[in-house]
Amino acid sequence: MAEKDYYDVLGVSKDASQDEIKKAYRKLSKKYHPDINKEPGAEQKFKDVNEAYEMLSDGQKRQQYDQYGSAGPQGQGFGGFGGGQDFSGFGGGGGFDDIFSQFFGGGGGRRRDPSAPQPGRDLQYTMTLKFEEAIFGKTTTIKYNRDAQCETCHGTGAKEGTSPVTCSKCGGRGVIDVIQNTPLGRMRTQTTCDVCGGTGKEIKEKCTTCGGSGHVAQRHELKVNVPAGVDDGQQMRLQNQGEAGANGGPYGDLYIIFHVTPSREFRRDGADIYFDQPISFSQAALGDEIQVKTVHGDVKLKVPSGTQTETKFRLRGKGAPKLNGKGNGDEHVTVRVETPKNLNKRQKEALTAFAAASGERVSGVKKSVFDKLKDAFDD
Repeated sequence: MAEKDYYDVLGVSKDASQDEIKKAYRKLSKKYHPDINKEPGAEQKFKDVNEAYEMLSDGQKRQQYDQYGSAGPQGQGFGGFGGGQDFSGFGGGGGFDDIFSQFFGGGGGRRRDPSAPQPGRDLQYTMTLKFEEAIFGKTTTIKYNRDAQCETCHGTGAKEGTSPVTCSKCGGRGVIDVIQNTPLGRMRTQTTCDVCGGTGKEIKEKCTTCGGSGHVAQRHELKVNVPAGVDDGQQMRLQNQGEAGANGGPYGDLYIIFHVTPSREFRRDGADIYFDQPISFSQAALGDEIQVKTVHGDVKLKVPSGTQTETKFRLRGKGAPKLNGKGNGDEHVTVRVETPKNLNKRQKEALTAFAAASGERVSGVKKSVFDKLKDAFDD
């Protein structure tokens, strides 16, 4: 495996100061955080950035890295058991009980820096839209509850004029060691520091606004531009509109989930819209130019003579806007020939004449006395 260049991962020079390293880490961890960046490979880059920061932010590890590279002394790596390793992080001499403790939470694994920036939680908001609002978009204002950064202490949790200090109990590690005697020997485990709560920082005088948490409950108001063409079930991400992060980390994101109420007249499939248009028998038989509804207003449609029911027509560009493309979809019109339910006398006479002219004998037509006598003589 190729040796990693941790300076190159963070984009800093080999003589970079700790402030420069921390600044680069904050920028890159925000850029590649899996909750923020969904691009392929972003998660691995986030892990590499964290690994590089863990190495270079620790003075002793950085000195070893500068001397031996990422493989560590004698090629064993910084987390191995090879000769020449510094086991001070395991509580002393590196004996059997200390090696055992690595497998039972004794501190041999990599720990997250408790003072590292952490992004806030993402939130979700469901927005209900009318059918037409989803087609054409809208600008609206939404309100929702979230944890926001305290403006009094700017998220530190400390009283104005003061700052958090390194925790006196854990020394800034965020964890404390607990040693127990067991039949297998001395076992060491780690637990979250009960003084700093795992942050590595101790607040002597807490902020009077947030009580030391660095966050306050907020009824957040946000102007949202709903793009034209959104569809039911789609979502939109608004960066940094979620909850406040910790240790100077960015806000999380807000995901708006769209719920579109169905239309009584139109059906939709992506950017295409479907509409049923009733026409009369006369219009279907003789042909006609009719007015058809679209989401963009009524348009004219020429129905040729002899049109059958269920015939489909396409109105190009009369559908919904394409959300991530150019132009609109189409409207698909299905004509349905309606049979009149209640005929007046003239309509009946006309249809009877039409049936006769077509050579049809329609059983539903009542015969006149003359027709009945004629049929009798014909027999």
